[in-house]
Amino acid sequence: MRAIFTEAATLLNRNVESVTRIAGGDLSFVARLSLGCGDTVIAKRGDRVVDEARMLAAIAATGMPVPQILAVQDDLLLLEDLPSGGRLVRNWAHLAELLDRLHAPDHTAYGWDCDYAFGDVPIGNSRTDNWVAFWAEQRLRCHVPHLSSQLAHRVERLADRLGEHIPQRPTAVLLHGDLWGGNILVGQDQISGVIDPACYHGDREVDLAMLSLFDQPPEIFHEACGLAQGWEERQPVYRLWPLLVHVRLFGGAYHQQAGACLQRLDV
Repeated sequence: MRAIFTEAATLLNRNVESVTRIAGGDLSFVARLSLGCGDTVIAKRGDRVVDEARMLAAIAATGMPVPQILAVQDDLLLLEDLPSGGRLVRNWAHLAELLDRLHAPDHTAYGWDCDYAFGDVPIGNSRTDNWVAFWAEQRLRCHVPHLSSQLAHRVERLADRLGEHIPQRPTAVLLHGDLWGGNILVGQDQISGVIDPACYHGDREVDLAMLSLFDQPPEIFHEACGLAQGWEERQPVYRLWPLLVHVRLFGGAYHQQAGACLQRLDV
């Protein structure tokens, strides 16, 4: 941690009084820096923080709130410390409003201009105008060599039949890419910002599927989002992607959850 004291102080031109590691750093080092006079800053250490800063800037450009980028250099990102003591359960309507901004149609090719990763699990983002091909190759088949034979076979079968489940050319929007409750900061009265993006362009229903993986958005939230007909039938396809990532990172019960998604899709 001593290096963060020195580097952050130089980048901010402020003294750093203390560094406290905080929750949420499973895949990278995350800490709160105290600068004195009650001022605090969030520091992230990792190989991909420059890419993360670019993603945060892209999200901010849509009108979705994110922490201000205070400095970024090599493997260190310094961010505004946003209010985070509130509860998402009281702010679903505000989230739907913000997602309308983030998910404004942008007519960009599916994917992103560089690949990314969750820990040691690569995220391929090669551009294409075929959403079915993108999802089949870069979100499903990419996992097959790393799964048990039974699960791998079922994922392959779904990839082969994917055109039966999702549209070939849905409206492209900017996706947060890892939108779950832990990455949505809530102040006392409203959502203060989103963090830890894994951005690319694709079907907006992907972010909604991730959101419902660990949280339980109410029906009024989905109604406010104005999703296309049949969205509920497509959710297991999109939910399978983060579950397969979790299978590779953490194992355990995620195998069963991935299998349950495939069962819902009759695979």
